[in-house]
Amino acid sequence: MALAVMLLNSASFHGGCCRRKVLLSLFGPLLSNSKLYSSYRRPGAEPEKKPFWQNADFSFKKGIDHLKTHLSLLKKETQDYLKGPGGHPVSQHLLEQTRVLWQFRSQEDLNKWVVSSDVEIGGKSKVYIKLGRNNQGALLYGTLNTEAPRDGETKYSGYCSMRSRPAVGSFNRKKYYDWSNFNSLYLRVRGDGRPWMVNIYTDPYFSHQKDDLYSYFMFTRGGPYWEEIKIPFSKFFLSSRGRVQDNQHPVWLDKASFLEALFEILFEKAIRTLGFTIGDKVDGPFQLEIDFIGLLNDRAHREEFAYESYDKNTPV
Repeated sequence: MALAVMLLNSASFHGGCCRRKVLLSLFGPLLSNSKLYSSYRRPGAEPEKKPFWQNADFSFKKGIDHLKTHLSLLKKETQDYLKGPGGHPVSQHLLEQTRVLWQFRSQEDLNKWVVSSDVEIGGKSKVYIKLGRNNQGALLYGTLNTEAPRDGETKYSGYCSMRSRPAVGSFNRKKYYDWSNFNSLYLRVRGDGRPWMVNIYTDPYFSHQKDDLYSYFMFTRGGPYWEEIKIPFSKFFLSSRGRVQDNQHPVWLDKASFLEALFEILFEKAIRTLGFTIGDKVDGPFQLEIDFIGLLNDRAHREEFAYESYDKNTPV
């Protein structure tokens, strides 16, 4: 145990970041119910003289089970990589026209998503998610309330969202989506006539871009019938913290693997998650059923990007 603690605390500032993440993924389960050392101490509390690792609940079995799980994930990833892109043969990958990313048929499918609302900032909106009738599709429902919290700072409120959980590979590595073979997002939904915003969240390298996302509108017509919606990726526009940016550029669809060039790692924004947001400033209940979310390669769509960029300082 002391050796594990020394390994976790002996990483350097630059090169030790990656090693620390790997060691935490390996030794994390062994240190269950333990807390790392912190210099903060509540006023009036006596300093803790006993080293924290002596209070750790050492569980060797959890560590072995954790290691087995990640080794099995690594084995599957290796097999898929040797088989072809995305685990499919090269011929099938090149001729692929459609792909289903998410479908909702069980509770396990729902667990891949997270719902949130303005309750996080003191609002009163409510949102829930459950399986639809006969376990066909996801039912996202709730109540929108635009009353702003009385904290003296927040001026606007009233939103609910649904967002996919980030994909994680073996040993807690980040995984990204490779949508380079497709040019449109394809959905089968049934709404109540209220507009939604479809958001593509990225994982940029620089911290000042962490709030960047690509968005486009999804208008539901309501009624008892399902509708199939196709949204080209060229229509998504860039925004940050709710503000549309002046400099627009298309979504990067192929930043997906560890073997990409250093230029892509530093400057491209990898697709991390997908989400839906409602915030039309209309109080009342809302409902959205989603059968599946997929990708489509529409050969008739030739547009590369729908928005123009203008020079801020026109050269003289």
